[in-house]
Amino acid sequence: MPAEEVLAALQSSRHGLSLSEAGARLELHGPNRLPRPRPPGLGRVFLRQFASPLIYVLLAAALLSVAIQHWSDALFIAAVLLINALIGTFQEYSAQRAAMALNALVTTRSRVVREGEAYEIDAEELVPGDLVLLESGDRVPADLRLLSGSDLETDESLLTGESLAVAKSADVVLSPDAPLAERRNMAFAGTLVARGQGEGVVVATGLETELGHIATDVVEQPLGQAPLLARMERFTRKVALLVALAAVVMAVVALGRGMGYAEVFMLAVALAVSVIPEGLPVALTVALAIGMRRMARRHVIIRRLVAVEALGSCTFIATDKTGTLTLNQLTVRRIHFPGLESWEV
Repeated sequence: MPAEEVLAALQSSRHGLSLSEAGARLELHGPNRLPRPRPPGLGRVFLRQFASPLIYVLLAAALLSVAIQHWSDALFIAAVLLINALIGTFQEYSAQRAAMALNALVTTRSRVVREGEAYEIDAEELVPGDLVLLESGDRVPADLRLLSGSDLETDESLLTGESLAVAKSADVVLSPDAPLAERRNMAFAGTLVARGQGEGVVVATGLETELGHIATDVVEQPLGQAPLLARMERFTRKVALLVALAAVVMAVVALGRGMGYAEVFMLAVALAVSVIPEGLPVALTVALAIGMRRMARRHVIIRRLVAVEALGSCTFIATDKTGTLTLNQLTVRRIHFPGLESWEV
């Protein structure tokens, strides 16, 4: 669709929207941002530490210890569970708060034209029909249909994985079904202006952008079970089977020797409690916490402890490199001048 027809369809013009119309559209379309899931509270993070098959077995063992009045065993198991939960809660909640602090620091400003005047506003206040001014180094704040451009090129590696900048032209008219990588008259949210200057009209914001569609697809994907939890389930089943077999064998032997049913029951419960590895959850949590700290030193924030083990279990990663594992940006590490010393940056 030609640029003038796009402006007409959006009920905008080369002078931009009026301030009142922009406010009304902001109320209608909402802020120009991707929805951020509300992080769980401290209480929920604490309770989440008990969501493990082995923890369930230990809780059952603690209850059985109370039932047979083995107070020392019950207190020991309870202390182990509490220490495990406190360590996990501290690590996960700290990572969560660090991630929230980073999000709060990241703010994007955009230059827009409204009522014929240029303004600088928060990118979240953009609405369909706004005219946005772009220049080299800017992050495109929304999906734009370009109206003009001078040597304009954008880095679309975030969307397409293509590391080379894409030349843009406002004069190109394409079919609505044109592939994303061929839409040379569009600048997409999240991409970077690598060169030149341009002006475009906002056609989509928030979840309606191409980046928003990707975010929606990612959120809707079901989360698989972490490898550690899967192995813990198998281990717990084996432990439960072992405990049951040992209790049955011991009960048969004890009854054969003339012991009473009540005494045999108490003995079987005591055996079951003694077989369960009470210290294993704490050992696992400490090991994962150490891994979490090591990743943090490499500037990686991990929000859940089990993700550390899940990452370590990866043997093969099939993914595009640019924009995923790398930033597609050159970084100066050392500066050399002829005849002078070099400096690290």
